[in-house]
Amino acid sequence: MDYKRLTDQQIVALAREGREAAFRELIARYERPVLSLIYRLVRDREKAEDLAQDSFIKVLNALDRYDPSYKFSSWMFKIAHNTALDHLRKKGLDTLSLDGSPHAATADETAASVLTAISEDETPEEYTANRELGAEIERAIARLRPEYRTAITLWHAEARPYEEIAEIMGVPLGTVKTYIHRARNELKQHLAHLRI
Repeated sequence: MDYKRLTDQQIVALAREGREAAFRELIARYERPVLSLIYRLVRDREKAEDLAQDSFIKVLNALDRYDPSYKFSSWMFKIAHNTALDHLRKKGLDTLSLDGSPHAATADETAASVLTAISEDETPEEYTANRELGAEIERAIARLRPEYRTAITLWHAEARPYEEIAEIMGVPLGTVKTYIHRARNELKQHLAHLRI
């Protein structure tokens, strides 16, 4: 069966029947975005991987309670978000930014994995400046409160609509808009010295 052609709801129905391949397809679809969301909250690659795995286990154990009239992605992100927030509450972790990919195993890999748009017209000086700007932005995002980081990450990085973010975070729509507005204002303050 070609699971890639099926909707999330169809795959969930198959996973509920005990088809392991269907659950593996759900993991394949959501592993990267879930890991990205959790990493931006906890700022530790290994811990983010552990929490992502915990999130998928919670999803598997709760599949029978999933209501297919709602988007699966919203439900999945809500579980991942709550798992990360529970961890932060319990551990009181330092959430300072680590630049680069959460999948990087060494400092060199981390430095090499910082995403920067490169133009063929870009000079080496411009490339370096853009790379430094990306690192500054990541550090500024890491300084935001966890709920602001979640909202701004889901809005900008995941392109989720306000309504879905509200559902994921379990807060009213107006609160999401407030979080994003305040996150943008704080980012402007944190990045004011750059004059961008």
